[in-house]
Amino acid sequence: MNNSEVINLQQIIKTYDMGGAEEVHALRGVSIQIRKNEYVAIMGPSGSGKSTLMNIIGCLDTPTSGLYEFNSVNVSEMNDNQLAKVRNKEIGFVFQTFNLLARSDALHNVELPLIYGGVTSADRKRRAREALEHVGLGDRIHHKPNELSGGQRQRVAIARALVNQPSILLADEPTGNLDSKTGDEIMQLFEELHRQGNTIILVTHEEYIAEHAHRIVRIRDGMIESDQTINKRTPALADQGR
Repeated sequence: MNNSEVINLQQIIKTYDMGGAEEVHALRGVSIQIRKNEYVAIMGPSGSGKSTLMNIIGCLDTPTSGLYEFNSVNVSEMNDNQLAKVRNKEIGFVFQTFNLLARSDALHNVELPLIYGGVTSADRKRRAREALEHVGLGDRIHHKPNELSGGQRQRVAIARALVNQPSILLADEPTGNLDSKTGDEIMQLFEELHRQGNTIILVTHEEYIAEHAHRIVRIRDGMIESDQTINKRTPALADQGR
């Protein structure tokens, strides 16, 4: 595995036993490498296998066969406790539905990964506050989700994903519950996070969302259909930030 590679998947197969003789072949020998500071979109129609691939990359599921290395460590044979540690410390998740605790304010929601990681209370609060400031919500730290707009809730979720300084940000349809203007603002935030050095993997079925990434991997019928790097001109990136 190349030292600059964060993700190395080799011939990943995932088969689900549906009972009896029926099997679903979700992934059929997928190989993909993702380097540090890449911004990759994984695209595919419903049933293509992209969600299964995301779950394996995010250590939420394990492959039936094949090799998965994360930061040069073989995770394809880890037990549940080891996978949980990788998920908490190395992967920042951003979901379509935000997954925030309704009765907790923004600060506490962002603190959660640090609580599971055993970080002291004072350090947790400092790091959570910094993460919220980083996504432009320094003045909303004590607001609960129902006091925030959809875009602000997703920013809280992104701050929570960033708070552990993970190796990758894994975003699943992050604009799916937002209007187009708010969705554009969230995508501009991802672009800024990428410029700051974050490795981002975006899972989407929306072409215009995928086009924000710098590489698009298309998956169909459990196999990689195409893997295209997009040349981004520097002026275009500057224009997005205006």
